[in-house]
Amino acid sequence: MIGQGTWEMERQRAASIAALRRGLDLGMTHIDTAEMYGGGKVEELVGEAIAGRRHEVFLVSKVLPEHASRQGTVDACVGSLRRLRTDYLDCYLLHWPSRHPLAGTIAAFEQLVGDGKIKTWGVSNFDEDRVEEAVRLAGPNRVACNQVLYHLGERTIEHYILPTCERHRLAVVAYSPFGQGNFRANRVLEEIARARGATPRQVALRFLVRHPGVFAIPKAAQVGHVEENAGARDLQLTDDEIRRINEAVPTARPRRRRLPML
Repeated sequence: MIGQGTWEMERQRAASIAALRRGLDLGMTHIDTAEMYGGGKVEELVGEAIAGRRHEVFLVSKVLPEHASRQGTVDACVGSLRRLRTDYLDCYLLHWPSRHPLAGTIAAFEQLVGDGKIKTWGVSNFDEDRVEEAVRLAGPNRVACNQVLYHLGERTIEHYILPTCERHRLAVVAYSPFGQGNFRANRVLEEIARARGATPRQVALRFLVRHPGVFAIPKAAQVGHVEENAGARDLQLTDDEIRRINEAVPTARPRRRRLPML
């Protein structure tokens, strides 16, 4: 007999797999995971979801900082590839700054590129000083992206990190673009959504990716969430709408540079 807890986990697993596959159907091909998530279980779930469709996916995973020595990074990548049932990653990230020397992690990334196990690499949760260090160590056009926390309630990156990444031509990948499950629509978002035949979440998502080098990776464990997120792609906000959102959710430049993260 399957216990209630086991049944619920299987139900959630099936829903997550269905959501990932629906996303692929809708052209949402960037799938982000990490060895940390569920102790590798999420990578296994993703591997199951994309079975037979690997060629459709831009697949990203991350190495834990404690594994980010030169050899540890290589070993971690091999483990992720096994769980994901694939021969390569499209991008591999350092999940956040590590006690291991960054130069060794970068050397491992470049080795993995040379071995065909990853196509590109980047960083996550790096402030502007660490981004500068990574670019200095790796050279120009080697660091693909910086994945950082960014949503309407947390716009600190716009002041320091976003300009740094733009200057070095790093993509900015916004994680948790709706916050941690606490998204609240304000009057302006609701008004714009009604006028556009959209939802407030779609308007918020479109606002966050208004910069050319920024894109978002909203979590979507349900098919309905995936379909709603996909609907934001065709929404183009006017300059006036962007101004109104900026005024409704202003962001003050912090006195101290700080990197928000989860």
